[in-house]
Amino acid sequence: MITSVLVANRGEIACRIFRTCGELGIRTFAVHSDPDANALHTRVADAAVRLPGAAPADTYLRADLIVKAAIASGADAVHPGYGFLSENADFARAVLDAGLVWIGPPPSAIEAMASKTRAKELMGLAPLTDVTPADLPVLVKAAAGGGGRGMRVVRRIEDLAAALESARAEAASAFGDGEVFVEPYVEDGRHVEVQILADTHGTVWALGTRDCSLQRRHQKVIEEAPAPGLPDDLREELHELAVRAARAVDYVGAGTVEFLVSGTRAHFLEMNTRLQVEHPVTEAVFGIDLVAEQIRVAEGAPLPDEPPRARGHAVEARLYAEDPARDWTPQTGTLHHLSLPPSVRLDTGYESGDDIGVHYDPMLAKVVAHAPTRAEAVRKLAGALERATIHGPTTNRDLLVNSLRHKEFTTARMDTGFYDRHLPALTEPHSDPYAPLAAALADAVGHSRFGGFRNLPSAPQTKRYAMAGEEHEVHYRHTRQGGLEADGVRVLHADAGRVVLEVEGVRRTFEVARYGDQVYVNGATLTALPRFPDPTTQHAPGSLLAPMPGTVVRIAEGLAEGAAVEAGEPLVWLEAMKMEHKITAPHTGTLSELNAVVGQQVTVGSLLAVVEPT
Repeated sequence: MITSVLVANRGEIACRIFRTCGELGIRTFAVHSDPDANALHTRVADAAVRLPGAAPADTYLRADLIVKAAIASGADAVHPGYGFLSENADFARAVLDAGLVWIGPPPSAIEAMASKTRAKELMGLAPLTDVTPADLPVLVKAAAGGGGRGMRVVRRIEDLAAALESARAEAASAFGDGEVFVEPYVEDGRHVEVQILADTHGTVWALGTRDCSLQRRHQKVIEEAPAPGLPDDLREELHELAVRAARAVDYVGAGTVEFLVSGTRAHFLEMNTRLQVEHPVTEAVFGIDLVAEQIRVAEGAPLPDEPPRARGHAVEARLYAEDPARDWTPQTGTLHHLSLPPSVRLDTGYESGDDIGVHYDPMLAKVVAHAPTRAEAVRKLAGALERATIHGPTTNRDLLVNSLRHKEFTTARMDTGFYDRHLPALTEPHSDPYAPLAAALADAVGHSRFGGFRNLPSAPQTKRYAMAGEEHEVHYRHTRQGGLEADGVRVLHADAGRVVLEVEGVRRTFEVARYGDQVYVNGATLTALPRFPDPTTQHAPGSLLAPMPGTVVRIAEGLAEGAAVEAGEPLVWLEAMKMEHKITAPHTGTLSELNAVVGQQVTVGSLLAVVEPT
């Protein structure tokens, strides 16, 4: 029996595995980099071991350090989580060679499927070698890892070389392996996968299908089980192919076989030899704990001949600290408050008060809803996200709610091109027009030095806020009785955290929280503006500012001050949260200033360059 487990991962992944271990009475050990010294996964584990450094290559990707940590902690098993070294055969061998139990598939199975090129060959497929214009569009893809990193869509043959270089760099940074390959890109297909679970006694379960078509940058955003609208014969074909892939490599444990479905045809993509981020929807539908099953399989227990019966429908949304309206730019800062209704499952690696840094993936949490029908599950999830309290960096919460309520999604007609078609409409700002007034009234009460009856009415007060990209000015006054009033609105109650207004006969409650200049009113985020702008914060037109903290990893070849640039031309590449982000010219003009240097660490708002318009 396994009595203690070290999880070779971080954040939400480690927290989720620790939860199951705790329920099974298994002692838990965490590993952490220096930036993660006080991360939630280190706080919930029974003990934690430091991995000196910050970059994944120096910490979570160091198999030798993690094996040493497992031995030092006294753990008798290692769970790789999902991501980092979870699909590294050498790591699995190192764990086994150290006399520890490996909670995962055999190293030989990982080796056979870890490289997407070798996996395709095993399934009788082959990547493209000599790409011609007739092959376009194509997808450049990392041979190792996943999560959308090291992937680029190429639609013009002249862009292929740059896409290969960029994908190699990103894959090497994220996975320690810069191998990439090229395959045909199927436009507007559906991303469908099959969860498998296999034991050491020859039993292989196909635990239904999942649809993961809503993706940004080839990384999943919303997933559900079962995949809706699949014909019975296609569903059976997917199950059979998944089981065949597992048996071909003598698979053991939990894994996922991924397909791209176009019409009634299924195209094999890859086999992930690990648990997937989206596994909770399968758990909800089948009523099982996949991590508990992984542990039992690692202990040698047999699976029943047949899996449990599927019931209902489940939908999962990934809540990211990012701004979808600004090219999905990752966001950092303090997560002041995070809470959701108890009607949904919340898997997270953060608690209120935690800091969101620049070194790792910007996912805050996974939110999962289960219900008897798909329509009910979608409605439950959208409602819970809408009612969530999220105070901190910008998130994709509104995008998730709008996506779940979009007609293409509610009618199950979505595909992988969903955000290419609908992103502008889904990110169009919609804010409550009374939120600025509520913020002003709460602030007025919190800082008021007046109280009781006043013989003379006070002068009108004015406050300014930025909300949804627009500036709002509100007016109110203190009454003779010590209360507050505003034109056209009846103020029923106001204190520093709660304002109740009567608007056109309807009583409305606004919950208000303030952290410095940031004000949160229900679901709206506002910034309190000073009465007089600071002239030192102004930048010249055409200034390129760093949209996030990160590292300058590339500058366009030959770029120098005085160079002519075209609107939209990539000039500087930043790396943050394991992804590369292009900084492009805002307009056609001349590069009058270039401050970025390769290897430079920059903060939000750092001036990288200036392009003077022609």
